[in-house]
Amino acid sequence: MVYDKMDIDPKEPTSTAPAVPDAFGTVVPPKVTLTTTTTTTTTSSSADVDTAVNPDDLSIDADQQLKRKRSPEPTPAITPTADEKNGDVTPAVTDSLATIVPSNPPQLLYAHLKTGFCYDVRMRYHAKIVTSAFDYVDPHPEDPRRIYRVYKALAESGIIIDPKLEGLEQVGDLMLKIPIRFASDDEILLVHTKEHLDFIKSTTTMTRQQLIEETEKGDSVYFNNDSYTSALLSCGGAIEVCKAVVERKVKNALAIVRPPGHHAEPGNAAGFCMFSNVAVTAKTMLRDYPETIRRILILDWDVHHGNGTQRAFYNDPRVLYISLHRYEGGKFYPGTDYASHTMSGEGEGRGFNLNIPWSSGGMGDGDYIYAMNKVIMPIAIEYDPDLVIISSGFDAAEGDPIGGCHLSPNAYGYLTHMMKVLANGNLVVVMEGGYNLDSIAKSALAVTKVLVGEVPGRPQTKVPQLAAVQVMAQVMQEQSKYWKCMKPGFQAPDFTQTEDSEFIPEMIRSYQAHNLYNKYKMTSLPVLKNKIPTTIDDQILVTPDIHSARTIVVIVHDTPEIWASRRPILGTIDPSQSLMIDASRQIIDWATSQEGFGVVDVSVPGVAGVSHNSSYSIGASAQDLCIYLWDDYIEYFSATNIVFIGVGEAYSGIVYLAGHRDLRTRVKSIVAFVDDIPLRAISPVIDEYISDWFYHNSLVFTSNEHTIWDPSVNPKKPRRKFGRVIRSNSVGTARVARERFDEAREYIEDMLDDDEETGE
Repeated sequence: MVYDKMDIDPKEPTSTAPAVPDAFGTVVPPKVTLTTTTTTTTTSSSADVDTAVNPDDLSIDADQQLKRKRSPEPTPAITPTADEKNGDVTPAVTDSLATIVPSNPPQLLYAHLKTGFCYDVRMRYHAKIVTSAFDYVDPHPEDPRRIYRVYKALAESGIIIDPKLEGLEQVGDLMLKIPIRFASDDEILLVHTKEHLDFIKSTTTMTRQQLIEETEKGDSVYFNNDSYTSALLSCGGAIEVCKAVVERKVKNALAIVRPPGHHAEPGNAAGFCMFSNVAVTAKTMLRDYPETIRRILILDWDVHHGNGTQRAFYNDPRVLYISLHRYEGGKFYPGTDYASHTMSGEGEGRGFNLNIPWSSGGMGDGDYIYAMNKVIMPIAIEYDPDLVIISSGFDAAEGDPIGGCHLSPNAYGYLTHMMKVLANGNLVVVMEGGYNLDSIAKSALAVTKVLVGEVPGRPQTKVPQLAAVQVMAQVMQEQSKYWKCMKPGFQAPDFTQTEDSEFIPEMIRSYQAHNLYNKYKMTSLPVLKNKIPTTIDDQILVTPDIHSARTIVVIVHDTPEIWASRRPILGTIDPSQSLMIDASRQIIDWATSQEGFGVVDVSVPGVAGVSHNSSYSIGASAQDLCIYLWDDYIEYFSATNIVFIGVGEAYSGIVYLAGHRDLRTRVKSIVAFVDDIPLRAISPVIDEYISDWFYHNSLVFTSNEHTIWDPSVNPKKPRRKFGRVIRSNSVGTARVARERFDEAREYIEDMLDDDEETGE
């Protein structure tokens, strides 16, 4: 290194200026005038620097040497330039070091781009023809103002700049407006039939009366003379924003479009939809960008199942379609089993269709986030798409009059944030449903903020409901057939295998029959298979002299619970860490100890061993068994006092029986212990008073976490048609029965005593 050798005469002062303290109180030594010559030296360690003797210092006495050792090295003088001498500029140190890192533009593909969007006021021209004053009071839910309110929310938040909401082309630094266009016939025909396209075109020339008639005939869809124009713009807008993302003109995009599209089938309009916007867009991207877009993921979080989108790609492995929706056993619109979790695609597309069908309304932030973490994101990462399109209905939002769910705006932002990590950020959000104007505005704004770059707000709920956990377990088991990330825990079970296998409910029932015979001499009651085809051996067990018992206790129960440790990879049960918990045992022990009591024990197994028919259910089988048992046996027994006790889902068979046979003169009470299954309401088939009788003669003990106690799902107390419903502190059927059995026993005894006192 180069150091400056300083020629200083230590005997003469270099300055006569006194030392003065600086602003911080530190004494600043007086300025010295230095002349320098450059000498090349070799650096040494810090210890060497402190102890080395410089020949030039030999003439300096010891005190001066010590001062020099402790004083910092003086700063070298800098030769001023001509400008510096004239005082024109501040002197600067010249740096002879070479540049190590040149100044480069940011090597970013994504962050510097804007978020794209499309919006056109002409999409608001599609509107329902007013046929009565009521249409003004209660407008159709697919309201033209839906997209206006979203656009207005973006302007009010400052994300776009359009003070007069006039559809400006330049809207600020955060978003880029993508020019909208009509979808072409060729694009529409990638999904829809020529007949369907021609029909939608024909609405432009229909008379008012013809449009009203077509609206009345249609499947929840209306028409006017501008419907075709709006539908073409809606579809074309979705295509254009996707193109802008794929071509990296924007980093991601939002299509503020209507009418929605995901219910439109290839051959017909339905559910407020005319053209399947997202399906047409996806097929266009696959056709026009074959080198860069080979796999597309469509996430449909509209509260309704996107039957049209699913139909378009059901046998196509190039598109993974995922839908979260209310299902309720096929009762919620569109109302078919096409939305079931077992509908996983066909042909080459098998495994590329994923339905998450909620069993009820009331789903919230925690449920959707749970679904994302457990299934959607793992499968999406494994699929590795080149483009992600969100069919973004906002009708699962809190306050929506149709959806009945409780997603917060923060949740929509959170879900969007998760999807941004896929496909190198190639993300497009296309509006679908959503019918509360405030809810869709807030939800769409939250999504847009995340697209622009904001972090999402905190979800309102973080923990899923039990109903959501159950649905996701079914979905994971189904998808474990197709995705490696879903296999852990589900690799072993194959319930179609019959070789070298035994059905556990049958084994348990055989064990129960053996024990009950040894303890109480209970024997099997014959069941005619031509009347009840789905039976197992020893399905109905009775105590001796059942036909002459004064009081009969009928217990109808599921197969006992098995508590077990499951091996994480294969999903098999570890036999050394498993228990059978039989909730019916304490009931039988009590009933058989009562004088004059007879016991009927009915076991209703699950589906796998009894029937491979997908229509089989515990509830339906319990109904058949209870009707058969009453008609063929109990009605001929001499007992005047009958008590029904249900354990688990099988209790619904008792409720069905009470609504379809007049039991009121002989049945004194009905008790049930249930976990989180849907409660069964009695059907007033006999007469209108049966519901009151059922309420006054029943106790239904539920799990502490049953959804009937959730005020967001059921804001009022349980209705009388479900019986007298009581909330337990426990979770799980066996625990509920153990906790509440003494209360149930006392109730039954009181009801029997009351009848004896009244002489009935």
